[in-house]
Amino acid sequence: MPSTPRTPLTGSDSCTLVVCRGCCCGNARKQPGTDPAWQLELLRAGASEHGFRVRTTDCLGPCDQANVIVVRPSAAGRRAGGRAVWIGFVMDDDSTEEVVRWAAAGGPGVAEPPLSLELQFIRPPRDARVRSRR
Repeated sequence: MPSTPRTPLTGSDSCTLVVCRGCCCGNARKQPGTDPAWQLELLRAGASEHGFRVRTTDCLGPCDQANVIVVRPSAAGRRAGGRAVWIGFVMDDDSTEEVVRWAAAGGPGVAEPPLSLELQFIRPPRDARVRSRR
């Protein structure tokens, strides 16, 4: 059976990946064996194909859990109770591709994350939790 073409989600209908590129995340010297440019290329290719958004930001805080990606829910995901999910230790292609698959499926509040990705969920730093309540 042929697959149905998927219409990419855009704007508030899509989730957003916030990729840390601070002092430790995205630093191949501090994270030997990683290729931060390649990881960003994989994420952006997935975003282009599936319609979610990718942003980079300076240090998110939990440097001992690098590389960190925050998956922010779409408007529909927020209405369904989805909240931003912090994922740590995204160091290889497999975990990066799992993030892409989850975002492509809709992300928090819309789609369940892969179980193996759930093992990488981390708590946001305390100051991030306080800022989100303002």
